[in-house]
Amino acid sequence: ARNSFSKEERLTSAIAIGKLFTEGHSLLIYPIKVVWLRAGTPLPFPAQAAFAVSKKGFRRAVDRNLLKRRMREAYRLNKEPFYESLGENHLTVMFIYVAPAILPWEKMEKAMRGALAKLVTKKI
Repeated sequence: ARNSFSKEERLTSAIAIGKLFTEGHSLLIYPIKVVWLRAGTPLPFPAQAAFAVSKKGFRRAVDRNLLKRRMREAYRLNKEPFYESLGENHLTVMFIYVAPAILPWEKMEKAMRGALAKLVTKKI
């Protein structure tokens, strides 16, 4: 089950998330905005990820949860090559959904693939 998204891979530290937004870099691959920062300390995984959907854009929790689930799934399915190309680098990453409407899964996955590829080419 290398394709899992385990607890250690989730970015949950409030301090780390705060730092991500104050010092992090961002890029946009519509409909996903990616905020990332090189981790100061080695992490159990090459990257720790978190997923967010604006409450202002999507009033209903079911919609926000659906979008977060889709982003997590797209990440989970496409993270292997991303991890391999990170090498020794460790990242904290936040994926933020920015589209005003719920887009189909295909678009979400394509954007996630593009975002991960772009993160790698940025080489932190």
